[in-house]
Amino acid sequence: MKSKTMKVLHPIGGRSMVGHVLHAALAVHPDRVVAVVGHGRDQVGPHVLEQAPGALLAVQETQEGTGHAVRVAVETLAAEVGAPAGTVVVMYGDTPLLQGETIAALVADHTAGRRAVTVLTAQVDNPFGYGRIIRDADGGVTAIVEEKDATAEQASVREINSGVMAFDGSFLADALGRITNDNAKGEYYLTDVVGLAREAGQPVGAHLIDDVIQTEGANDRVQLAALGREMNRRIVERWMRDGVTVMDPATTWIDADVVLEPDVTILPGTQLLGATVVAEDAVVGPDCTLKDVEVGRGARVVRTHGELAVVGEGATVGPFAFLRPGTELGRDGKIGTYVETKNAKIGDGAKVPHLSYVGDAEIGDGTNIGAGTIFANYDGVNKHRTTVGRHARTGSNNTFIAPVTIGDGASTGGGTVVRRDVPPGALAVSTGPQRNLEEWVLSRRAGTAQGDAAAAALAAGDEPSHSDEPRLGRGEGSGSQST
Repeated sequence: MKSKTMKVLHPIGGRSMVGHVLHAALAVHPDRVVAVVGHGRDQVGPHVLEQAPGALLAVQETQEGTGHAVRVAVETLAAEVGAPAGTVVVMYGDTPLLQGETIAALVADHTAGRRAVTVLTAQVDNPFGYGRIIRDADGGVTAIVEEKDATAEQASVREINSGVMAFDGSFLADALGRITNDNAKGEYYLTDVVGLAREAGQPVGAHLIDDVIQTEGANDRVQLAALGREMNRRIVERWMRDGVTVMDPATTWIDADVVLEPDVTILPGTQLLGATVVAEDAVVGPDCTLKDVEVGRGARVVRTHGELAVVGEGATVGPFAFLRPGTELGRDGKIGTYVETKNAKIGDGAKVPHLSYVGDAEIGDGTNIGAGTIFANYDGVNKHRTTVGRHARTGSNNTFIAPVTIGDGASTGGGTVVRRDVPPGALAVSTGPQRNLEEWVLSRRAGTAQGDAAAAALAAGDEPSHSDEPRLGRGEGSGSQST
């Protein structure tokens, strides 16, 4: 991968590669999971334990082949809980499309056949680089021959070893001590166990699957991207078959852990990531990116970026909204155009329609926040919280200097800077009466287009009406932006 991140930790479909493999392994409810780690184990080990708590970590100090890796795993298992019994399945950490259903079918076939070894195999058009499955006249598997050790006849075989195998545990523990590294690469091949089983008269079989891409690994970022596209295609198709409308599958990305209910509609250019959940009749898109977001029934989210947020039933968000972590929008609420929210609880039916920042705040049910409002939550050292009560009406271009509380049913005038609490039902204003400096433009902007326009208007007698009365009752209290 040419990366500081270990290969199996590279993300695909919302999980790491090894995370997908562990998910498939856990689907068959194993008694124990053993992960072999070596180079980069300081990264891989903790991640494995996050995905599969209780897993054993077997450390392969030197990488001497697959047979050596499995021997290390068996020795670690024996030291912890005793020698393996029953069926042992060996999987690889870079095959993210492998499904739990496939592993379950492999185990069932292996158990029913009472075999020592069962190999998961596939037919491919170009088998170059893969171990070839060699069968006898009865169809039994006699050997797996690696590319570098294959004869011309063996190299022409199109059935390949996926690397995934099921073993009888007792047989495997014994056979691992008898394989050698007498081969072109000087490694201990796990595939040599097949020959040992045949020599001992033990049955060896193959479980052939049609869906060969499940067995494919990613050795660079190009291959990872190709597997990612295929994974996404399968995820999107599955949701469509489960009753979700996806307007344009080619521009829709849905992670593996996303949950969608029937009659959800996903419009073009949408990415649903992480553990996002979208309830029935909701519409998301176009052009949305939601990660770990809950979208309620019948909600509408348009051209929005959101993370770790909750959108209530029937609520609307966007376009061009930014929901940061901790945002909770109530039932039938609204977060409108060019609004950013963070750690904010916005009540049922409450609205923040336009051009505002709401950080570290609680807004009560039915309240309307005027356009251009800033919740100033940071004093340069600490964050503080603002509370706005129920059914309040705040004017446009307000600034709330936290910590501050605006009571139920209160109002604030346009352009107000609120530094003190506002009692319920009160009107808060912080600006004085308007003053007009007559003919200021004529003296300061003479000769400009603005000055010429002003001079022409004055010459024509086009003057506004004057009043000495401050307009507190109407003008200061009418600054709320219409919703």
